[in-house]
Amino acid sequence: MKLYMSVDMEGISGLPDETFVGPGKLNYERGRTIMTNEVNVVACEAFQNGCSEVLVNDSHSKMNNLLIERLHPEVELISGDVKPFSMVEGLDHTYGGAIFLGYHARASLRGVMSHSMIFGVRHFYINDQAIGELGFNAYVAGYYEVPVLLVAGDRQATIEAEELIQNVTTAAVKETISRSAVKCLTPEKAAHLLKEQTACALKNKDKVKPLIPPDKPVLSIEFANYGQAEWANLMPGTEIKPGTTIVRYQAKNILEAYQAMLVMTELATRTTFS
Repeated sequence: MKLYMSVDMEGISGLPDETFVGPGKLNYERGRTIMTNEVNVVACEAFQNGCSEVLVNDSHSKMNNLLIERLHPEVELISGDVKPFSMVEGLDHTYGGAIFLGYHARASLRGVMSHSMIFGVRHFYINDQAIGELGFNAYVAGYYEVPVLLVAGDRQATIEAEELIQNVTTAAVKETISRSAVKCLTPEKAAHLLKEQTACALKNKDKVKPLIPPDKPVLSIEFANYGQAEWANLMPGTEIKPGTTIVRYQAKNILEAYQAMLVMTELATRTTFS
């Protein structure tokens, strides 16, 4: 079986705040090492449980965080920016399952470093379903009929996964105290949990169904301020819901909705307050 792994950073054990996940910050290099080690634990267990290929997509920030020289020698790595499908780049129907590692809670929810792509987003909606990065990525996997077998990250992310995906296996490696403080498993204990839950997820893979996205979905993004909505509205085909900071886009399928989200959030980052 071919296995796909999307790896974010905020949900990696031992990482409580931006100093661990921001390039150039005090603890960033430590964060990269811990992140790479968690990938290796999951990849090693995947190979030992019958996976023939493991594709790892670095999915945090500029997406060049993983230390390739320290990765398991048999994995393949997608690294760098810009990617047409960002956190799910390279995923297609040939994969038997997906794992989301290092994931965090969506914007506006309690959780360590919680957000949805950018810090100017309050909510993503597909039709009336509120989702975050996890849900959006799971919908893209579902488009290709690929089930999400394991979600690992902070406790709130695992709760979010269990609400969205029936029978998904989860691994909570840290508990939120506040948005920048966590109660963590040590790397050794986190590795033990990830190893155990990866094996469990692969054993139970036939019990998990893909999260099938709706046909012709309406994407709605609620921004933190009107200036961000104005920038996002520069994308053709969008409209601002009157009296709100919500920008809507009618997509032909979830892939188009995903790329529309990438464009709209990128435009919104141009907003300034000067």
